Amino acid sequence: MAHKKGVGSSKNGRESASKRLGVKIWGGQTCVAGNILVRQRGTVHYPGKNVAKGKDDTLYALADGVVVFRRGSRDRSVVSVEPQAEA
Repeated sequence: MAHKKGVGSSKNGRESASKRLGVKIWGGQTCVAGNILVRQRGTVHYPGKNVAKGKDDTLYALADGVVVFRRGSRDRSVVSVEPQAEA
């Protein structure tokens, strides 16, 4: 006699929903203050000029301008926002 109940579906269904991480606004694209630039777990990309880091490591713009990705000290990826000149 079996001592395990023969179940299938009740043992499935434990995969979590995707968190939609990654770069949201790429280098060269324009952004508005408050726009989310990168969603990440840990600091894959570091905040630079006119960019701040949220408590969940999300990077967001503090000013309107063009997004710039570059390599900083220790070969780190740094995300900055360069303000556009007023026309």
